[in-house]
Amino acid sequence: MENIEFVLPSEIEKRSFQIIESELNYRGISIPEEQKPITMRVIHTSADFEYAETMKYSEDAVETAKKLIISGADIVTDTNMAKAGINAKALEKFGGKVHCFMADKDVAEEAKERSITRASVSMERASKLGKSVIFALGNAPTALISLYDMMKKNEYTPAFVIGVPVGFVNVVAAKELFLNSNVPYIINQGRKGGSNIAAAICNALLYELGGRS
Repeated sequence: MENIEFVLPSEIEKRSFQIIESELNYRGISIPEEQKPITMRVIHTSADFEYAETMKYSEDAVETAKKLIISGADIVTDTNMAKAGINAKALEKFGGKVHCFMADKDVAEEAKERSITRASVSMERASKLGKSVIFALGNAPTALISLYDMMKKNEYTPAFVIGVPVGFVNVVAAKELFLNSNVPYIINQGRKGGSNIAAAICNALLYELGGRS
């Protein structure tokens, strides 16, 4: 028990971020100030410092995402886990909602009928919301591929992409599509990511706007 650090429940998160910042300094890693709260929350969620090196941001990405949230943009995820992890009440304060169409019965039926993934159908549904959308994708590379395909066909262009799918099949290549696009993004290069990472990025942006509730 001598190595146990006593921390009040209300101070645990603050103490965690202090440890993360200390370790980043020890590793000689410097993160741009505007990106720091987002990358640090991803590290806090994963306990993985590799994200400090692999998280990529388009020019003015954080400011662009914040402006979208303030203007009432919705967030669309590719898993109900990510949807559950995003602070919906904080987003609602700005007029936005969190959506996930993946488990909808009609989405599954259409995907089966067309022999495509539910993620692809879900992205098509999201494109018809009629407002700005931040896509927070932590699971399905086919969601990214579908969005990119719609862009190339001039059918739809997402307002912002948080691309952090995890896995092995098409994950790296799907992320690279948006790293080379004109769409504002926050993307983690490589195989790592996940629904928890997608949610963490969204929450970091919301909390930076004072949306914590």
